[in-house]
Amino acid sequence: MYYILYGFFYVVSLLPFSVLYGISNSIYFFVYYVFGYRKKIVMDNLAIAFPEKNIDQRIAIAKQFYKNFIDTFIEMLKSLSMNDTEFDRRCTGNFEVINEVIARGKSINLVGGHMFNWEYANLVISRQINIAPIGVYGKVENRVFEKLLLNLRSRYGTILIATGDFKARIKEITSQQYCMYLLADQNPLPHNSIWINFFGKPVPFIRGAHQSAIKYNSAVIFINFKKIKRGYYSFESEVVTENPAEYTVPELIKKYRNFLQKIISNQPENYLWSHRRWKYDFNENFEKYSGELISE
Repeated sequence: MYYILYGFFYVVSLLPFSVLYGISNSIYFFVYYVFGYRKKIVMDNLAIAFPEKNIDQRIAIAKQFYKNFIDTFIEMLKSLSMNDTEFDRRCTGNFEVINEVIARGKSINLVGGHMFNWEYANLVISRQINIAPIGVYGKVENRVFEKLLLNLRSRYGTILIATGDFKARIKEITSQQYCMYLLADQNPLPHNSIWINFFGKPVPFIRGAHQSAIKYNSAVIFINFKKIKRGYYSFESEVVTENPAEYTVPELIKKYRNFLQKIISNQPENYLWSHRRWKYDFNENFEKYSGELISE
């Protein structure tokens, strides 16, 4: 079944971008206008993040979000057959910032958010930096599709580790110089997280990316994928610190929150609004289980 699906998707990926984006436009019509996939969640999230915008402005952001969301999967599919020259033309950036840190012998935690196209971000990182990056991913229930995704994501050498296997392999990973690529804006368990205002409303942030940087003295670099135009992206990196022991976990998370809010505000249509980021409310009982609410 894997080879049948791979063959089918590969043939589809040979279509030019103009045709694939035509397919994407058709899918957008059904997803947004017919099925309204998670439309209420998207609009509620935008109302929280941008209360100063009127309803028409938020609808415009939502519509472009859905287009970008669907394009992400179309572009990921296209990467099955895209040659290296074409990929390099579409994904540019300041990779030398990361490579300079690597050259100094430092391990790195690359910390980003769910900005489109995060699949291309994984590929461009593994293609352009001077060490094979490690990506932590959530398993897909369908084993055929999981194998297909792993094949796509490891094209340029990314070492992929399932979240369930990560703890067992952490000693192996940290025994040598490494570069981990982490999207740290997921919704963690609310009772064992750092809580901080995100666009004015408290949400839980995972500790792991920042905690491990301090524990293993790995440099922290924030990353963003800025959309230039349809199918073209610019990779941006910002060195936060090469000495994370100088910070506490809440301090690093506050820096990460500020970074996320900045890049999302700059390109709000490029963020994953269908994710229920404000799903939980803070409860003081969380403090019994290492949950912590920090101030601005």
